[in-house]
Amino acid sequence: MTQLSGQIALVTGASAGIGAATAKALAAAGAHVVLTARTAKALEEVEESIFQAGGSATIAPVDLTDGDGIARLANAVAERWGKLDILVHCAAVLPELTAVRDIDQTQFSKALTVNALAVQALIARFDPLLKASDDPRFVHLTTSVVGAPRAYWGAYAASKAAAEVLVTCYAEETRNTSKVRVAIVDPGATRTAMRAKAYPGEDPASVKLPEVVAERLLSLLGEQFASPHRESVNPPS
Repeated sequence: MTQLSGQIALVTGASAGIGAATAKALAAAGAHVVLTARTAKALEEVEESIFQAGGSATIAPVDLTDGDGIARLANAVAERWGKLDILVHCAAVLPELTAVRDIDQTQFSKALTVNALAVQALIARFDPLLKASDDPRFVHLTTSVVGAPRAYWGAYAASKAAAEVLVTCYAEETRNTSKVRVAIVDPGATRTAMRAKAYPGEDPASVKLPEVVAERLLSLLGEQFASPHRESVNPPS
């Protein structure tokens, strides 16, 4: 089993779904996990679950549309720990699924801000802290519609594609000049609120639980993968 004792991990989107499951898995492996998302109450519930299981965590509510909030979070991590060993970026928003000609500009702007611009802000603020670690790892969750765009998914796919390009460029920029290792992971069909929004008629029991993805991410973090690393937890259909 992957052992992360003494390591500091930050998980975005940690209030529910894959983010919450990943935070709990990291804490169970010994990491101190910084939980971030917009909703404090939901984060407190995840934190309490970690405490009850004997783990260690700190909540840090942040709206990823707020660049100053991301900066304050990075400053707080720097002041308390001086480094960041693991960054797992799970947070994302799903705008309305609609034809490209009908995309709502307000929703599209929010998706670009959360799904792409926030990625650059996270990299900018946490890169120095990752480089202060002896074994820094950055895991970014992507989606199959980046590589295989399909009808009505244009706004989401475009925002996630922009994020994936940024993360890939960061991996190329750091792989020969630092210890930072970057993994881009497509979690595949998973039982989350976002999945239910996208596929309202789907039987939730027909797709895997977030804990399955979390288990794979934890295992990956214990491997000496080459950067940039890409994989799907299960192949897209």
